Amino acid sequence: MRPLFLIPLLAALLASPVQAANTVTDPSRPRSVPSEGNVSVDWTDPGQFSDLRFSHNRWEAQQGDWVTTLARHLQQSAAARLPAGQQMAVTITDIQRAGRYEPWMGINYAHVRVMRDVYPPRMTLNVRITGADGQVLAEGERRLSDTSYLQSARPGDTDNLRFEKQMIDDWVRRELVAPSQAVARDDAR
Repeated sequence: MRPLFLIPLLAALLASPVQAANTVTDPSRPRSVPSEGNVSVDWTDPGQFSDLRFSHNRWEAQQGDWVTTLARHLQQSAAARLPAGQQMAVTITDIQRAGRYEPWMGINYAHVRVMRDVYPPRMTLNVRITGADGQVLAEGERRLSDTSYLQSARPGDTDNLRFEKQMIDDWVRRELVAPSQAVARDDAR
């Protein structure tokens, strides 16, 4: 008797339209995070990101608000290291999250993002850093990738975007000098 009761319920759930607000491709969603201090981050159409275009499960790949989450993380990480007086504007033009969907492994794995060395996280950014006087200090495209992301995994970290956030943090450390390090360098002179 129980399976007969579940069939109409399942049919109703499958027939209901997917709420666009729960996807990164929803055109009504903002394409930037509110500016906080000296770092602004925006992005192009997520529907054109590699993570969706080359996904074997586009429906699953577009779920959630992962683009905004990564943009906020990038903004906060850069703001903490950007020297006083400088401004940074970043446009995210592509994201390929770590792992891929492998539906050929069976129906039970169609919604599982499989982590393998051949599926590293990648991001493409357009960056512009200006000084307090408005002079451009650095500008151009940056291609981020972490091909050894599985070797740097921290045990117990369950954040779904941990590999992408680590890649962003590594790039920010290479790209920007922390204010405390800049002071120490000046004092050494």
